Amino acid sequence: MSLLTGLVQENLGPGPIPTALVAHEGDRFVGTVSIIASDEDTRPQYTPWVAALWVEPEDRRRGIGAALVERAAEFVFRSGAGRVYLLSGPHRRSFYERLGWSMLEVIDDGMSILTRDAPARQA
Repeated sequence: MSLLTGLVQENLGPGPIPTALVAHEGDRFVGTVSIIASDEDTRPQYTPWVAALWVEPEDRRRGIGAALVERAAEFVFRSGAGRVYLLSGPHRRSFYERLGWSMLEVIDDGMSILTRDAPARQA
């Protein structure tokens, strides 16, 4: 599996966000994830977000989704952010928690906002 960044034209801009990461095997698309400024209009103070994770059904349970989310978080931290956010439905929350994300809050529609902090810098 390889990951490429910025393949979606509307994601190209002057800064690192928004960005899309794409997983592929050769010329076959297997998944994608986006990094966006906001995924929850009612929480504009939370930024940036990992969003829109998708893995092709036949490629699920191979670690591709986890790898995409991990690479997206690393990208955010390399861009200078100290924290990243993610919006999840109840049925996917445990997946993200297993990847090291922490519950921040549950919003009105039952969706969960999770967060992950940048790793501590070594002195």
